[in-house]
Amino acid sequence: MYKQLVRPILFRFSPEKTHDFTFRMLGFARRIPLMGRLLRLFYRHNDPSLKKNLFGLEFSNPVGLAAGIDKNGDHYNELAWFGFSFIEIGSLTPLPQEGNPRPRLFRLPQDKALINRMGINNKGVFHAIDRLKSDPPKTIICASIAKNTTSASDDDIVADYKKAFSYLYDFVDMFSVNVSCPNVEGLQHLQDVSYLSDIIDPLLELRVCYDTYKPLLVKVSPDIPREELDEILGYCMLSGVDGIIAGNTTTSREGLSTSTSRLTKIGAGGLSGAPLFERSLKLVKYINEKTDGRLPVIGVGGIMTAEQARQMLDAGASLIEICTGFIYEGPAAVKKILKKLK
Repeated sequence: MYKQLVRPILFRFSPEKTHDFTFRMLGFARRIPLMGRLLRLFYRHNDPSLKKNLFGLEFSNPVGLAAGIDKNGDHYNELAWFGFSFIEIGSLTPLPQEGNPRPRLFRLPQDKALINRMGINNKGVFHAIDRLKSDPPKTIICASIAKNTTSASDDDIVADYKKAFSYLYDFVDMFSVNVSCPNVEGLQHLQDVSYLSDIIDPLLELRVCYDTYKPLLVKVSPDIPREELDEILGYCMLSGVDGIIAGNTTTSREGLSTSTSRLTKIGAGGLSGAPLFERSLKLVKYINEKTDGRLPVIGVGGIMTAEQARQMLDAGASLIEICTGFIYEGPAAVKKILKKLK
């Protein structure tokens, strides 16, 4: 029903308008008595054999929602109705920011893909904290944190990550440090291990000051050179980083069915969706082999089917996330994956 009726209607409107409309509908559904229970009954798939204990947390299943959908932490509890065991909110920056000018989000239906150059638009960490306090999460929350676009000096960048981390610490279950978004100038160079350590070391030092241990993961790009990735993995293994999220969107346009003229018209941006799967799968497999399976990996990128979810887990991912697959496959996407994983 979703693919034949609902999706064609939604795809008649711009992606951002569709996103905003969908979130308004979720907010409306939240106020209808028993609606959440009904949707959970219809879309969740509970199976004790799918539970996963990782980072000291118990995940009801291995499938989470990647960052980019619930940018501001507005609808994590409603999104959990659809079977996700954890929700990654953000990326969140210390100060609110508008992101890049519109249009900045584009569909590639022929490829089951999206191109975005959103620029980490979000309402800032304090908006997310207010939401987390007013609507306590009923699912595991991972906060993706990033620097503000206006922060250019090394000191300001480190300060941004420290602020986002410390402000959010008491309100979320785990953290993802985003240093790989291709849509913010100067962000990807932070994957260089010398810059990365300048960011992560202070966060690890801050974590010691808290009574509760919160896992800290690093999100890497699928485009990262292997030599650079090896240095990051070596650093993570020695420093106390808890895991890797592999990966993010890609700047590559290789193998797309969408016409060159259409891609030229769209311009720059990070590609997500089905064309990214093989690249993400190879990245997860490489990390798992390079670390002998000692550094947990969350596999994300192009997972559209249950078979692809299985391949990602077999390649060494401890957990997986979907994002664009949720948009193209619909609200039953997680349930379909979990039923096959059983």
